[in-house]
Amino acid sequence: MAAGGLRRGWFWLLKNTVNRLAVRAVHRGWGPFSLVRHTGRRTGGRYETPLLLVRTGGDFVAELTYGPEVAWHRNVLAAGGCSVLHRGAAYEIDRVEPLDPAAGRRAFGPVLGLILRLTARRDYRLLHVARAQRPSGPGPSSGNVVPG
Repeated sequence: MAAGGLRRGWFWLLKNTVNRLAVRAVHRGWGPFSLVRHTGRRTGGRYETPLLLVRTGGDFVAELTYGPEVAWHRNVLAAGGCSVLHRGAAYEIDRVEPLDPAAGRRAFGPVLGLILRLTARRDYRLLHVARAQRPSGPGPSSGNVVPG
């Protein structure tokens, strides 16, 4: 089987097993995953993609395990934004920017950062939370909740 066929087979397996379980878990508030809610650039359909996202300041950092050509990333770039469901709260994302690999690894903390460095992960993105959702005064930078 060609490499392209293996890749398509792997994505099909993820979509129909792990991703379905992860989406259900996020909706119930379980587990480490977040959901990126995006619109298909060709179909116009609404999609939810489970990802491991970490908070940094008021924004999110994503590691692009399968590179920048994955559908959710291309859809978000084409639409100019998306929303994220993270620990029961929804956040509007108004832009996605490339992030330096060292900064991306630091965002994941010392243990995961080391694993990401050892596995040569180099594609990171900063998912910028819309300014209207950021806290305006002193206090934790957890962002304000937008109804999902």
